[in-house]
Amino acid sequence: MALAFDEFGRPFIILREQEKKTRLRGLDAQKANIAAGKAVARILRTSLGPKGMDKMLQSPDGDVTITNDGATILEQMDVDNQIAKLMVELSRSQDYEIGDGTTGVVVMAGALLEQAEKLLERGIHPIRVAEGYEMASRIAFEHLERISHKFEFSADNIEPLVQTCMTTLSSKIVNRCKRALAEIAVKAVLAVADLERKDVNLDLIKVEGKVGGKLEDTELIYGIVVDKDMSHPQMPKRIEDAKIAILTCPFEPPKPKTKHKVDIDTVEKFQTLREQEQKYFDEMVQKCKDVGATLVICQWGFDDEANHLLMHRNLPAVRWVGGVELELIAIATGGRIVPRFQELSPEKLGKAGLVREKSFGTTKDRMLYIEQCANSRAVTIFIRGGNKMMIEETKRSLHDALCVARNLIRNNSIVYGGGSAEISCSIAVEAAADRHPGVEQYAIRSFADALDAVPLALAENSGLPPIDTLTAVKAQQVKESNPHCGIDCNDVGTNDMKEQNVFETLIGKQQQILLATQVVKMILKIDDVISPSEY
Repeated sequence: MALAFDEFGRPFIILREQEKKTRLRGLDAQKANIAAGKAVARILRTSLGPKGMDKMLQSPDGDVTITNDGATILEQMDVDNQIAKLMVELSRSQDYEIGDGTTGVVVMAGALLEQAEKLLERGIHPIRVAEGYEMASRIAFEHLERISHKFEFSADNIEPLVQTCMTTLSSKIVNRCKRALAEIAVKAVLAVADLERKDVNLDLIKVEGKVGGKLEDTELIYGIVVDKDMSHPQMPKRIEDAKIAILTCPFEPPKPKTKHKVDIDTVEKFQTLREQEQKYFDEMVQKCKDVGATLVICQWGFDDEANHLLMHRNLPAVRWVGGVELELIAIATGGRIVPRFQELSPEKLGKAGLVREKSFGTTKDRMLYIEQCANSRAVTIFIRGGNKMMIEETKRSLHDALCVARNLIRNNSIVYGGGSAEISCSIAVEAAADRHPGVEQYAIRSFADALDAVPLALAENSGLPPIDTLTAVKAQQVKESNPHCGIDCNDVGTNDMKEQNVFETLIGKQQQILLATQVVKMILKIDDVISPSEY
């Protein structure tokens, strides 16, 4: 810390406990921040693209996560540095907004920081670098609009949507059955989509997983899967044309709310009490039968006696069903949730074509399928896989695919993947740099170089010579003025991403460029870091 002196030459202290604080200022602070940002980007660089590697993260309590999803990796990595936390936030905001492209956005920000470091060493002021980046990101943003394609899809022709979802899934661990999973994701989104309003509520898609089976057994159920079974083993396992009463009230004789004491001194009194309770419960069951219910789904439990009675009266029941699941069942079957028993009426019952209980393998795991519902606006994707980690990773991958399908329904413009959009933007930004006099021109050129980081990483991860591949593709793009040439990661033999069917959503790419630029501008503007030193 710089000491200050009064007019008599005596030093005095400005900051409290300054000997306990560490302080970085000026260029040192910027370099330290840039190094932290680059370190995070370097971790994610290897998991970009179809040949990207996965990361294995162990949480403090011993849970293991294996994932390829940028946002998940950064969430689980316990990051300590403040600037690295900004990178975590960056990938999280991309995840919340778009759902896909969480790795690319961090790689992009890392490359921008790396280029900025070179400019700062030349003595260019950080604010000028930030302004140049801002101009360049606007040029790239507009250029993406120009090279994008609209593509039409309808409820009958879902092929374009499936192709785009396959691009998303190709970089994940599930890429061997990406076709099947992409179709499942698209059908699920179209089932709950409101195509007039161009809106999709992803909460209506429930993703359930069960260990066992193989990945190919993953299925889409137009209905709800509940991880419960019938309350009594002898109840029917299959109910057709079910009318479902959905109760959130306890399905048992009432307990008085006040403190009470019942004195029973003779056997007769006990008998009377028991008969009274039984009669009361009988009436409850009869009420359900009178309304026309053939299945009761209850949020609370009921005791064995009640269970036995339900069994005798031929009224199948499911107990302990969670609140979220109840809501989804109500949406799917068109029923109403009944909070008080007195309000049960025929119009509040949900309807389902088939309710069946399915058991898996040799274990006693059973699940309840509610299918062929009156209003199939709620669907379930049911994932099978060899182990728990595989299922968790499949859930994350499917979440990305669902988000991509949702983004395409909102805005059906696409750009081509495989780094082709970045290379094309890089060429456009480079060309635009000549129109800007002044120091910003350097920053704009650096932005163009930074855009090449994504195709470089793709080539590197695919085992191709990175610089040769990139320059060859770039030359091809300039020569043919064809913005669809990208890195041929899967060795198909053509660089044209249009032929390879590798698509990305336009809003996803634009968001990546804007978010990365914003974060880099923020990091460049910090010139003084004061932090409490380690104890």
